Amino acid sequence: MRCLLIEDDIQTARFIHDGLLRAGHEVTLCGDGTSGLQQAVAHAWDVIVLDRMLPGGIDGLTVLASLRAQNDHTPVLVLSALASLDERVRGLREGCDDYLTKPFAFEELQARVEALGRRAALADNPNVLTVADLSVDTRTRRAYRAGKPIALQPREYQLLEYLVRHQGEVVTRKMLLAAVWGYHFDPETNVIDVQMSRLRNKVDRDFPLSLIHTVRGVGYTVQPTADEAVHD
Repeated sequence: MRCLLIEDDIQTARFIHDGLLRAGHEVTLCGDGTSGLQQAVAHAWDVIVLDRMLPGGIDGLTVLASLRAQNDHTPVLVLSALASLDERVRGLREGCDDYLTKPFAFEELQARVEALGRRAALADNPNVLTVADLSVDTRTRRAYRAGKPIALQPREYQLLEYLVRHQGEVVTRKMLLAAVWGYHFDPETNVIDVQMSRLRNKVDRDFPLSLIHTVRGVGYTVQPTADEAVHD
């Protein structure tokens, strides 16, 4: 993969640069936000590894915001010493695809970089549906979160695919019963709630940003952030 590394700490930059080269990737290194942003917009990259705290008045989140404002969807892994949940969520909501806190093991960084590359390749496939870092491959009937496979039962997959196909919409329990179970009425059963609880546990459990939300008294929706009508 063609990787752009934007990192001002010389020791950290060399550690990442040399490791990615050994793993067989092409790496271009920039030591500040200004030159990093210039390189990011001037060339096509498979993955950008971006330090959050950069000198020169343009920090990592500014670089990220500039890219997203230009409709540049290159996968970005943010590196940061800011490890709190609020900071990680902020980075994801600003548009990064993954967030790795310092210090880190190179093996984990490499795995995350390569997962982002695989996910980007999946996103170019017309058979793949995506919401944030969730991918659903309708051809293989498999789902991935941040590049990692999600072990789904057939009914759970059907539920997830239906929700993702209607992302941003409120899907009622009757709609789910009709589409997934073939029922055209709402029997007195908690089958939807049980299956959705299992699905949410698999899709959202290990991630700071939830994608599946309950709309109280109505049904469910899939979207990267909850608005005021959505209640988890």
